[in-house]
Amino acid sequence: DYSCPGQTNACKAVCYAGRLEKIFGGFRDVMTHNYNAVANASFTDLVFSLNAIVHEFRTKANKRGAELSFRIHHDGDFLNRSYASAWATVVRANPDIQFWAYTRSFIPGANVVDILADIPNLTLYLSVDIDNIEWAKVIVAEYPNVKVATLTDTADEGAEMMLSFRERKGGACPEVMGRIPLNTTEGGACISCQLCVKGKSDIRFAAKGK
Repeated sequence: DYSCPGQTNACKAVCYAGRLEKIFGGFRDVMTHNYNAVANASFTDLVFSLNAIVHEFRTKANKRGAELSFRIHHDGDFLNRSYASAWATVVRANPDIQFWAYTRSFIPGANVVDILADIPNLTLYLSVDIDNIEWAKVIVAEYPNVKVATLTDTADEGAEMMLSFRERKGGACPEVMGRIPLNTTEGGACISCQLCVKGKSDIRFAAKGK
């Protein structure tokens, strides 16, 4: 709850990370530890810690011959501008790694888009739903190169939402739609799909899976 300053009622209702935290106490403990480690850290300490994480990722990926694609956050969001600035510094310092992130930190009082937009090796997605769409329209008008990820009950509803402020409806997430498996021996769905990783398209997530 406290790690997502741009949280909306719509995303909270279907938050997969929140469900995992409720089911697995150990997972929640790890996430809470991670939050506490960065919430009040200095900018210098943030850059040091985040760069260490990315370095460890690079080492493991190279050892396994895996693609250098790094998703920022699987739980939580950009907490504040200092934290976002630290990530921007680390991303720029690792130009051979393709980063991608989804964020709801684009509302007044919690807007970090100006810090993260237009970094060549970072694909930034605004996570948009019925509760924050008006602010998303403002941000997209100012930063047209940022991508959009809609959250609606169905993919068709997502297309309608997308077309209300974009000239294209984007693609429906193939994993959510059941077109590709979540995990294979070759890796996860995001790596095999590449739509979000490489920023090939705006994306539509359907809470009901269709």
